[in-house]
Amino acid sequence: MQDRMLPQANYAEESVIGTIFTYPDSINYVLSILTPEMFNNKVLKNVYQACLNLIQSGQPVDLISVTKDKVDIVPYLNGLTWRIFTDQLLETHAHIIKEKYLLRKYIQAGNELANMAYTKDLADVAEKAEMDILNISGLLHTKEPQRLGVLIDDAIKVIDKLLKKEISLIGSPSGFTSIDRITGGFKRGEFTVIAGRPSMGKTAFALQIAKNAAKRNNPVVIFFLEMAQFEQTLRFLSGVSGYSNVDLITGRCDIDHLIKTSEPLLNLDIYIDDTPAITLLELRAKVRKMILKYGIKLIIVDYIQLMKGVGESREQEVSYLSRGLKAIAKDLDVPVIGLSQLNRMAEGRAERKPQVADLRESGALEQDADIVMLLYRPAYYGIATYSVNGTNNNNTTGLMVVNMAKSRNGCTGELMFHHNESMTVIKE
Repeated sequence: MQDRMLPQANYAEESVIGTIFTYPDSINYVLSILTPEMFNNKVLKNVYQACLNLIQSGQPVDLISVTKDKVDIVPYLNGLTWRIFTDQLLETHAHIIKEKYLLRKYIQAGNELANMAYTKDLADVAEKAEMDILNISGLLHTKEPQRLGVLIDDAIKVIDKLLKKEISLIGSPSGFTSIDRITGGFKRGEFTVIAGRPSMGKTAFALQIAKNAAKRNNPVVIFFLEMAQFEQTLRFLSGVSGYSNVDLITGRCDIDHLIKTSEPLLNLDIYIDDTPAITLLELRAKVRKMILKYGIKLIIVDYIQLMKGVGESREQEVSYLSRGLKAIAKDLDVPVIGLSQLNRMAEGRAERKPQVADLRESGALEQDADIVMLLYRPAYYGIATYSVNGTNNNNTTGLMVVNMAKSRNGCTGELMFHHNESMTVIKE
């Protein structure tokens, strides 16, 4: 196995370099495909790097400029140009070079992991495996620019469907009119952060969104990293049965009533995964499979800080997770909602109101998120009255304030909801 020749495409490499010198402007068509390290031939790797250096310095690419310090390779490069009669195969050959490079990277990673497995702990090997695969996979998926006219046509078709009432929202609905008016639904490729201090109702809010979306034929997968599937199932049952979580876990309920009221939940396309400390690689793989199998339209992660990330500090780890969740949303073309804890800064303020700057351990969450919702319950802090957009609430019992602190494509501001904590129910 060790003596086998690594994947390579020497003819394709020579063809690309020969085409660049024969048709100098053609290099612009491969700049987004190839980097110098993708060449297996060391001479051609250096030649391609020299071509890039010329472009970066604003000089034209030509054989004389590239070979001024390497006269000995002039005959070889001249010979490459004699074979070229067209530039039509340039991009095809460039993709072949990239493919062989990625195969070599997978082989290299596999060999390194095999060697590590003899001396390192499982956690170290698993972490390197995830990083290697993520890095190589990132090179696999490159998007080509789209012409504005094509994008406009696509956008007009969607808007026309809205006008004709063929669809009610562009994205997956939250089921809350006030939120959907601002967001247009959770749109494909968007990353939303729902954040709050402990006991503010983050999970209850996410469960309500999941139920609302599923009722509107948008299948949802929820990754619960803190609670087990049984605990979360009780929350769903509490929300429809009228029994509190305490009633259910102590058996103070009528079983026939429980069965009857739970029937609407049975047909909802909501899938629950309680894998602890899940990694980005695991989450991506599971979601990709579920999109194909169940047509998943919304992903919820509860909560981000409990995922397993990579980094020398906790801040770097959360930043890695934030970027990764945003990348999953874009790559898989599905909205992702991540729940997040807030730090204790809000506790030092008079009303304990959270701010975006309170996002725990990472400013990257604010930067990466398209939407940030901050949850706040005044009554939890003993605040009896609270005003939202000029409306005074003289009794804050059950009041949940959702602050749309960031909305990349909409407006911001506070919205009012009613939170029945014991029943895990949230209504407008």
